[in-house]
Amino acid sequence: MKWRSVVLRTYLDLNQARISLKFSSRNTRGWSNFPPMSEHKQDTHFKSIGYLLWIFGFIGAHRFYFGKPISGAIWFFTLGLLGIGWLVDLFLIPSMYRQANRRFTPGSYDYSLAWIFQTFVGVLGIHRFYMGKFLTGILWLLTGGLFLVGWFYDFCTLNRQVDEKNRGIS
Repeated sequence: MKWRSVVLRTYLDLNQARISLKFSSRNTRGWSNFPPMSEHKQDTHFKSIGYLLWIFGFIGAHRFYFGKPISGAIWFFTLGLLGIGWLVDLFLIPSMYRQANRRFTPGSYDYSLAWIFQTFVGVLGIHRFYMGKFLTGILWLLTGGLFLVGWFYDFCTLNRQVDEKNRGIS
């Protein structure tokens, strides 16, 4: 019988707190410090895509995705620092995600979609077709990502390319 009164009292306390939060004229819980949802910057990168690309982390795909081309190239040529750096990155992805979302501009071109195209079918130039670069897309398609050199170049510069498209620069 005692546990029922505890549960009921907890329920009433939570309900009262919800009601007082909803109807209070001055919000003392700090919620007023948050801007409305319309003022939040749209995410450009996603942790889930970062973790998906981390599975292929031995080629540095997740590092390239989050805008770290130098360490991505190191991961690419050393197979994720022989697997050790790859395991450490499992815990670093949340901070890389936050940095990427602060750094890049949201827009009509989706970074995640471009990166999925680049990672899985990049040698066919599908990511270039997606960004409206049809001439180089055909070139990538006919030459295997310009003999893999262009494919690697796109790993290093894809975030910048999408960012420029979203800003209307190129």
